[in-house]
Amino acid sequence: MTPAHVVEIATPKGVLLNGLWFGPKRVKRVVIWVHGLSSTVFSKHELTTLLTDSSTAILMFNNRGHDKVSRIQKTNGRRIRGGAAHEVFTDCVDDIDGAVRFAKKQSKTVFLAGHSTGCQKAVYWTHRRKTGVAGVILLAPVSDYAATVMLDGKAAMKKANSHARTLIHTGRKHELLPENVWSWSLLADAQRYVSLYSGSSAEEVFPYWDKKRKPKTLRSVKRPLLVLLAEKDEYADRPAQELYDWFLSHIHEGEVVIIPKVEHSFKGGEKTVARYIGEFMKEAGR
Repeated sequence: MTPAHVVEIATPKGVLLNGLWFGPKRVKRVVIWVHGLSSTVFSKHELTTLLTDSSTAILMFNNRGHDKVSRIQKTNGRRIRGGAAHEVFTDCVDDIDGAVRFAKKQSKTVFLAGHSTGCQKAVYWTHRRKTGVAGVILLAPVSDYAATVMLDGKAAMKKANSHARTLIHTGRKHELLPENVWSWSLLADAQRYVSLYSGSSAEEVFPYWDKKRKPKTLRSVKRPLLVLLAEKDEYADRPAQELYDWFLSHIHEGEVVIIPKVEHSFKGGEKTVARYIGEFMKEAGR
């Protein structure tokens, strides 16, 4: 059992986000954890336990994309639609702004860590803000577009994309795509579908599937980056070594590592992941 403090984060734009603070209140460094698509504050607790010590605290919080569909509270008492199906990707800047502001009340040294689709959010925030964190940690960064092409095929995606754009053009951007158009397991409203699966939105931060395309958002990040790839990632459409080469050629500063024998969740490789993260933070936080 890992003790934690329940926290509430108010973002600059007045959105309230729930979180858990693991570790001492006043520490040398804080890691802000940005969970993946439809995940929650309760993800990756094995890593939390391994990373938390007398010098390091972990702030895990529900960003407004938690779960598939959710209601998000605002400071003015209003509620807005949220969850992975309805979130607007660029709102991640406000979410992370709130988390960074909260963390900096406890420590001057803050790291940003994203898992899965949380990686896109971590990179996009750093691209927009330029400074504010000592480094960025990416765990299993994969393109949602490329993964879905591999798993569902281009024909199904083309049909869904056409339907989504029709909804957007007729003022129904938050209408959910019906099950006969898009799988319930990948529930998304029209604007969210285009953001995740069109391959052309601001969310497509890792376009390794297009050899001619330069990842401008990723390349703009000047903070040190630690990229951790899962060797057997079930959502990767290509071998880990190819992803390794792609990321290494496009990051400004940092390290890329393949964690052997693990899938997207890194289950079974937590100790190795924690070791690399610990070494990275000691180096980048100097």
